[in-house]
Amino acid sequence: MHSLKHSLSAILRRWKWIAGALVLIGALLAGKAWSDTMADPEIKRASIALKGLSTDATPITVALLADIHVAGPDMPPSRVERIVEQVNALQPDIVLIAGDLVSEKRTATKHYSVEEVVAPLRNLSAPLGVVVAPGNHDHWFDWPGLSRELAGSGIRILQNEAAVFGPLVVGGVDDAFTRRDDLPKTLRAMEGLEGGRLILTHSPDVFPHVPSDINLVLAGHTHCGQIRLPFIGAPAYMSRYGERFACGVTEERGQTIITSGGIGTSLLPIRFGTRPEVWLVELTGE
Repeated sequence: MHSLKHSLSAILRRWKWIAGALVLIGALLAGKAWSDTMADPEIKRASIALKGLSTDATPITVALLADIHVAGPDMPPSRVERIVEQVNALQPDIVLIAGDLVSEKRTATKHYSVEEVVAPLRNLSAPLGVVVAPGNHDHWFDWPGLSRELAGSGIRILQNEAAVFGPLVVGGVDDAFTRRDDLPKTLRAMEGLEGGRLILTHSPDVFPHVPSDINLVLAGHTHCGQIRLPFIGAPAYMSRYGERFACGVTEERGQTIITSGGIGTSLLPIRFGTRPEVWLVELTGE
């Protein structure tokens, strides 16, 4: 009987140690997830020789934002205000936003009005302007309301359209994830416009279809996986091409796509193994 009691006691102690270790591991993982989610955006940099931009032109600095996903608990408008200040401190010539300003995720603790979503973006400062190409969540939330608020704030929207911003020609392709993209229409809109030519779009999936005379595409949507586990990677990138164009700088056929990991979160209000990021892209003449 004594031996049995001793064995049971030893087993109980072992299970207490295991339970304690699991609780500690869980707490550490939760702490890392929240740290990754709420970190200040990392500033990533790239330099691109842009076709169509004069060789003697002054370099143009582009700040690329994507996937802001305003919603509680992780991305209230007050946090966007702080990020806008950080972006302004970089002194970009133009700010390009690759869609998904808002999130309607069911796990959100709070949803904000279109006025609250757009208000911090009014403070973005760039001499050539601020440009938005919409994303899937923008369409699912309230794109008519968002577009009215953006336009009223002096922010230019490009939906399968093109416009000249100083020495740049920006073609804005609507969201491919919701099949609203029309690359041929965008390319027709770019015809006859003079300057360095690039494409701004939400999903990177349009990249393989961009003609060779345009050598830069700026996109978002993938969040670089948002949750990337050690040795396993991300469960999904929400791209028909998997991880091919899912994160950072990719070069193919003499063309470059920069896919931003974005700032906010989708589906679940957490990041793990990825952090918010803003790209600062210097454009020079080819």
